[in-house]
Amino acid sequence: MSGNAQENFGILGASKSGSREGGPSFGARHRALRLAWGITWELLAAWTPAPLHWWRACLLRLFGARLARNARVHGSARIWYPPHLIMEENTLIGRGAIIYCIAPVRIGRGAVISQGAHLCTGSHDIDDASFQLTARPISIGANAWVAAEAFVGPGVSIGEGAVLGARGVAFSDLAARTVYAGNPARPIRGRVASS
Repeated sequence: MSGNAQENFGILGASKSGSREGGPSFGARHRALRLAWGITWELLAAWTPAPLHWWRACLLRLFGARLARNARVHGSARIWYPPHLIMEENTLIGRGAIIYCIAPVRIGRGAVISQGAHLCTGSHDIDDASFQLTARPISIGANAWVAAEAFVGPGVSIGEGAVLGARGVAFSDLAARTVYAGNPARPIRGRVASS
């Protein structure tokens, strides 16, 4: 990853910060915001009942997330860094979903991230002696569905109307209006558009 990309996401150089030996992977300001966010979510949102989507959305926006008016996030979901979350109209992040947004995650209009799904923008450079943290954005297309307990890896783009089946694992882009399943995810069939 280039130095510019690391700076954009707040990632420190592992060789200088000593992250492999317990040093920080992110600067102090970034860590302070995440700490304040984590405390706020636990105290004011994590325990709230499902109908209070509006309240949880307000908290996310307060911490920098960009959510459409009717975007919904369940209280048991975990959003790592709100400024990197973008949710368009009529989107849903289900119970227990993990949005590990070191880099931006965009969820397109009408898309659903089901319970227990994991969107992971971060990894490590396994060939680097310092095990450098890396990050690449994830994009979920309009009306796509990431089903229960599915995993979407760094840099993946899921096309409009695509489906990643339950417990499926995507490390490469998924074509629009196609149903995928398995580990690694493989195309199963096309998705017929409903009117």
